[in-house]
Formats: sequence, structure tokens, C-alpha cells
Amino acid sequence: MTRPTTGAPLPVIRSHPALRLLDELTDELPTEVADSAACADPELHTGPDPDVGESPQEREAREDVAKSVCAECPVRLRCLATALILRPEVGIWAGLTAQELAALSRPAVAS
Repeated sequence: MTRPTTGAPLPVIRSHPALRLLDELTDELPTEVADSAACADPELHTGPDPDVGESPQEREAREDVAKSVCAECPVRLRCLATALILRPEVGIWAGLTAQELAALSRPAVAS
């Protein structure tokens, strides 16, 4: 999950973009549900700091774990709706990569 590259910026609630988004997604949920949002670990869903980097194999393994975490998340549908609006360029959102989300939002071409 990352801060959108277009549109209004998310309010600065916490320092990491994924944590700011988590606050947005869980704002109206009961505390016990919000506290159980699975993406509380931003590096799992967005990757390490760009200065650190990760190999393609490390990225694939991290994304697989993030997707499995998302599968049971109580805010998954809210996250998916937000991702389809924001159209993130990186990260795992509602169990989908940015590329998978982009494919979902593209109209199918009739053959």
C-alpha cells in the first residue's frame, strides 16, 4: 500500500504512507476490528525502504506472505474499494499487486 501519486494527499496521521492509509481504512470501524487489520506491518505490504532494496525472489516471497495475510483481513473489501479508486503503482492492496489491480480496472477487450 502506498500513498497515491494523484489526487488529494492522505492526511498525515502516521509517518509511513501505509500506516496513514490503514488509519483511513479503519477510521469508522469498531476499535477491536480496526486493531486487527492485517496490514499493520507496512514493510510486508509495500516492501523495504527503497535504499535497502530487495531481490526479485525476496519481493515475490514477501508479496506471497502479504497476500495470505490479506486473505483474512477484516478491512479487505474496504481496502480493495480504496485501491480501485487510488490505483496504486506499488504494494499489495486487498491481496492484489498494483499490476493485478490495474488489470481489474481495465475494461475487457472483445475479440
